Amino acid sequence: MTLTDPHDYDELAVRLRSATGRFFRRLRAERPAHGLTMTQISALFSISKGGGVLTPRGLAEVERVQPPAATRTAAVLEERGLVRRAPHPTDGRQIVLSTTPDGEALIAADRQAREAWLAARLSELDKADQETLRAAATILERLARA
Repeated sequence: MTLTDPHDYDELAVRLRSATGRFFRRLRAERPAHGLTMTQISALFSISKGGGVLTPRGLAEVERVQPPAATRTAAVLEERGLVRRAPHPTDGRQIVLSTTPDGEALIAADRQAREAWLAARLSELDKADQETLRAAATILERLARA
């Protein structure tokens, strides 16, 4: 399908947004039962990506929430033994957040469960659909960086 009418782009945008939304809700359903809310699991992933230099304010920025909400979420994760606080290496007034081994294990289990489900679904597709999705993944990665 070649898009020639600007209206075609609008229709494609609606279809892609709708399909990706349903897809991610389905993928989320494959998470193991760990008792974390979506906000908490998102924060845990962000803290892990932060590499031990993410402050609570930095977490708030990454998660696009108010700093008090990020602080409360980090406190819950710390109580669960998934996150630890440490003094900031250069600013004694601040702390940095990092994941504990238990936090990293939870992240790994979460990713593994979702990726196993997706790999099983992909193996059910014919080769042409698999190649189409391989190309689409490259395009979506490029769109995400734009």
